[in-house]
Amino acid sequence: MSSAAPAVTQSAFQKFWNHPAGPKTIHFWAPAAKWALVVAGVGDLNRPAENLSLSQNVALAATGLIWSRYSLVIIPKNYSLLTVNMFVAGTGLMQLSRIFVYRQGLKAQEKSDAPAAAAAK
Repeated sequence: MSSAAPAVTQSAFQKFWNHPAGPKTIHFWAPAAKWALVVAGVGDLNRPAENLSLSQNVALAATGLIWSRYSLVIIPKNYSLLTVNMFVAGTGLMQLSRIFVYRQGLKAQEKSDAPAAAAAK
């Protein structure tokens, strides 16, 4: 006789607790801990673009995209991992766009300053 109750008689909490991606597994705790990366990325929205790290945000965006795909091919499918990684990728891509816009602004400013500097000589 099995010690696990049939799914029909389990409460919602028991179903959650005994789920293949429930809190008794790494499938639950890894995405839960990864939300700290999302919180840090959102916190970086207040930082000036010149202080953002290009390599760090490329890594965040890439890992978010890669692990989002991975979360759909593993068994059991891990939708909490998919969700957190979509947010990680989103925050990384948002910061990359801020870095890009900032650097394009610097290039435009250098081009507009170059003729003025040449005329002053």
